[in-house]
Amino acid sequence: MLAIEYTEHGGPEVLHLSDAAAEPTVGPGEVRIAVKASSVNPVDWKIVKGRPDMPVAFPAIPGRDAAGVVESVGEGVTGWSIGDEVVTYGHEGRGVRSGGYAELMTVPADALGPKPRSLTWDEAGALPCAGLTAYQVLRLAGVGEGDTVMVHAAAGGVGHLAVQIARALGAGRVIGTASAPNHEFLRGLRAEPVTYGDGLVDQVRALAPQGVDVVVDLVGGGVADQTMAVLAPEGRHASITDRQIVERGGHYLQVAANRADFEALGELFDAGSVKMVLAAVFDLADAAQAFRLSQTRHGRGKIAIHVSA
Repeated sequence: MLAIEYTEHGGPEVLHLSDAAAEPTVGPGEVRIAVKASSVNPVDWKIVKGRPDMPVAFPAIPGRDAAGVVESVGEGVTGWSIGDEVVTYGHEGRGVRSGGYAELMTVPADALGPKPRSLTWDEAGALPCAGLTAYQVLRLAGVGEGDTVMVHAAAGGVGHLAVQIARALGAGRVIGTASAPNHEFLRGLRAEPVTYGDGLVDQVRALAPQGVDVVVDLVGGGVADQTMAVLAPEGRHASITDRQIVERGGHYLQVAANRADFEALGELFDAGSVKMVLAAVFDLADAAQAFRLSQTRHGRGKIAIHVSA
C-alpha cells in the first residue's frame, strides 16, 4: 500500500513515502475506505511532532481527514455499503487512529458521513475536521437568527467555514479577525474584517458599539481578554483551543465525528450556502511540503492532500 509514514517524532522531515506500508485490517464495527484525498490540520503535524496525550504506534501514518469510497465493512456495521462515497474524521478515544495519507484507511463506522455531492474529492478531503469544528463550535455557542458573531482567525481552514456557516445559521453580521492581506478575502465571504493584535477591541467596538452576541475562538494564544471585552452583556462564547475559557463562562469544544453533523454540513454545501476554499493541493508524495505551508499559519482556507484518482 502506498502511504506516508514516519518512524519517529519530529518535523516534516520525518515523513517519507512508502510503497510497502501495511494495509489496515477491518474489525467489528469498522469500515475501510479507499482514500481519494485528505488534508492538513494543525493537529496532524502536532501529532507527528509528538504529543503525550495523542500516542501513536510506529510506523505511523498521519492524517485525520479522508474522503473516499467504502471498500470493506466489518462485522455488525449497518448503514454503509461497499461503493458508498464518504468522508471521515478518523479519531477515537483509545489514542490516535489516523491514516488518511494512505491508499486505505480504517475507521469506526460512526466516524463516517456521506460525501457532499457538490464537492470535488480534494475539497471533500479537506472538509471533515475543519467543517465539523466550525459547525460544532458555532452550535455550542448558540448562534442564531440575527446574531452578531465574531470569529477569531476567520481566514484560516476552520475560520473561513465558520464565517459562512454562521451566516447559514442565521447570523445577521459576522466580524472576522485576520491580517490585512486577508481582509478582502473575508469581505468576499460576507464578513467584516478587523486586524488581530493591538487595537482589536477598539476596532470591534467601532463596528458593534453594544458588543457582539457571540465570539468563537479558533486561535487561542491569549485572546480570551479580547473576547470578554467585545461581548455584549448577555453574550456567549466558545473556544476550540482554550480549555480555561469555561472558567470565564464560555464553552470548550472537543470536536467529534458523527453522521448527523456530516449530513448537516453536506446540506449546506450542496445548497450553495457554504463553499470550500483550498489554499493549495499537494500530491501525497509532497506531504512534508504541505506540512511546512500549514505551519506558517498564513494560508487562506484549507490545504488538501491528493491521494489517488
